[in-house]
Amino acid sequence: MLYSKIEGEGKPFLILHGFLGMSDNWKTLGLEFSKLGYQVHMLDLRNHGRSIQSPEFNYQIMEQDVKDYCAEKGLENIVLLGHSMGGKVAMEIACAWPDLIDKLIIADIGVKFYPPHHQSIIDGLMSIDFSLKPSRSTVDEQLSQYIKDFGTRQFLLKSLYWKEPGQLDYRFNINYLNNNIDEIGKELSSDKSFEKKALFLRGGKSNYILDEDVLHIKNHFPNMTLNTVSNAGHWLHAENPLEFYDYVINYLNS
Repeated sequence: MLYSKIEGEGKPFLILHGFLGMSDNWKTLGLEFSKLGYQVHMLDLRNHGRSIQSPEFNYQIMEQDVKDYCAEKGLENIVLLGHSMGGKVAMEIACAWPDLIDKLIIADIGVKFYPPHHQSIIDGLMSIDFSLKPSRSTVDEQLSQYIKDFGTRQFLLKSLYWKEPGQLDYRFNINYLNNNIDEIGKELSSDKSFEKKALFLRGGKSNYILDEDVLHIKNHFPNMTLNTVSNAGHWLHAENPLEFYDYVINYLNS
């Protein structure tokens, strides 16, 4: 079963992180949601965080992982929030098992195909030789040769952990993810749809959901609403958490 961090009691509220992320990325907002009468489950998807590592990696198997998690925990009528890759997983779940979902929130991802665009990040991550027992600062320095943006490197470094004293490693399985990198950008199948209300959020500085993408999204989610989080890019929940929170709460209370 998938690893999760659970906060609070009440209506189940599942949060699915993005590519190369983990449950810890959502601990601040997750705690805030838990104060409103929700039992918040922040999951690690397969090959990320502390969850199962497997060479099998695609949206259909991740969808089944989350469905199995809900069955094991006895969760029904859930709120489901997914960011980026996690948003694609959430869409798959909503279309396959609409009766499981009460509220659906998709953060900064559309239904379209996204060409591979993580290669410099993957190359940087795979360039680290952990057998040399590098320090965190050494890992950061080497990653900076591939990834210039400081914020992106800090996000990735959150997945470093001490596998044993003096030995760092990644919590995500970079080899399995790299082997399946073409799966990440796959579009939602044309025959899939979800008729209930759904909230889509995009970052005002992000290009993941363009104006011309909205009609395509509506073909799958006809009762969707789109809001734009100002002064935020792709990591909109981290870059403008207050506005992100407000949009989510207004939708949950509607």
